[in-house]
Amino acid sequence: MGLDFSILPKYMDVVLLGALWTIGITVAAAALSFVGGILFAVIALYAPWIIRQPFRLIEWVFMGTPLLLQLFLIYFGLVQIGIDLPAFVAGIIGLGLHFAVYNSELIQTAILAVDKGQMEAARTLGLSRGQALRKVVIPQAVRDVIPPISNNMIALLKDSALVSVIGVSELTLSAQRVIGKTYRPFEFYLLAAAVYYTINLAMEWVQRKIERRISISR
Repeated sequence: MGLDFSILPKYMDVVLLGALWTIGITVAAAALSFVGGILFAVIALYAPWIIRQPFRLIEWVFMGTPLLLQLFLIYFGLVQIGIDLPAFVAGIIGLGLHFAVYNSELIQTAILAVDKGQMEAARTLGLSRGQALRKVVIPQAVRDVIPPISNNMIALLKDSALVSVIGVSELTLSAQRVIGKTYRPFEFYLLAAAVYYTINLAMEWVQRKIERRISISR
């Protein structure tokens, strides 16, 4: 059986709908991972010992276990303790928390790299420690880690395919369902790859724009 790309337009709407789900999951999980990364970094560096230690355990779990297992635990495991999350929400939480831990490591390093005089100057001006962190230190740290965090977001896009295993009809699962009807795996997997690559290029373009704006503002 030879290749037949003429069949693609008939199912393009299904694949593009899956792509929209992929974009939605990626954007929501990226936002969660960014905010969570900042929160985790502040906890790791400044929270009392009794709070830091449980966080370190959570951090170890997310860094030391596969993302697929984490998705299974959130979607299937939490049901046993009465927390029944929709697959889409479970996917966002799983991806968001997984990458929040990695973003936290980057942000911690950037916070520690900010000149200590910045904190001292802010305190001299009457800001509390929390205000100094929020208004002076963290903005500088975040600005410096935008490039590596952006790379994490591109990795998040690729890993979003894993939410297909919990039933989210994102791009990969949409392609698989079409393949189940047409028995044309090569054509539709190639189409899915092209769509992923297009989204990836768009994300890289946004990343370059942000980095250029940051470099101008320095």
